[in-house]
Amino acid sequence: MSQGSTSAARTDEGAPPFLRLFGRYLRDQGLPVTSQREAVARVVFESDDHLSVDDIESALRETGERIGKATIYRTLDLLVRSRLVEEHDFGEGFKRYEHRLSNHPVHEHMICVECATVTEFESDELYKIENRVRAEYGFIPVRRRLEIYGLCEACQDAGVELTTEGLICPIEII
Repeated sequence: MSQGSTSAARTDEGAPPFLRLFGRYLRDQGLPVTSQREAVARVVFESDDHLSVDDIESALRETGERIGKATIYRTLDLLVRSRLVEEHDFGEGFKRYEHRLSNHPVHEHMICVECATVTEFESDELYKIENRVRAEYGFIPVRRRLEIYGLCEACQDAGVELTTEGLICPIEII
């Protein structure tokens, strides 16, 4: 047994469950479990936020880690491929990431078009729709994504109004 795999096994024993799952995924893929990958994964797993690469880089620097963006991007790609982390594009020009192992793994998002605040919510109605689709069409849903864009309460209270520049599509009025 090489020294590197011994230290990975030692780290794995006392690691939080999410890091152990990620380590197992890496080993199953024939990839090394590195301290840099673990540090990036730890930031994502310890946060309840929708993190950007910049957010992750800042959190790493606060703990004294100096990990480049290329390594962060590559690690996030592995986390997404492992299905432990979900990637979101909320129309900000960059991706955000959240782990899927929270107390509410299935939830939807409301995104404020003014301040970009993301609010999570759950909907029993969506579960009912999934069950109806399963029964009516014989379709087995494996995941779903609902994103609602609008103005959050704080922006409305601040007097922000939606603009209607350009054409309005009739289906947007419904």
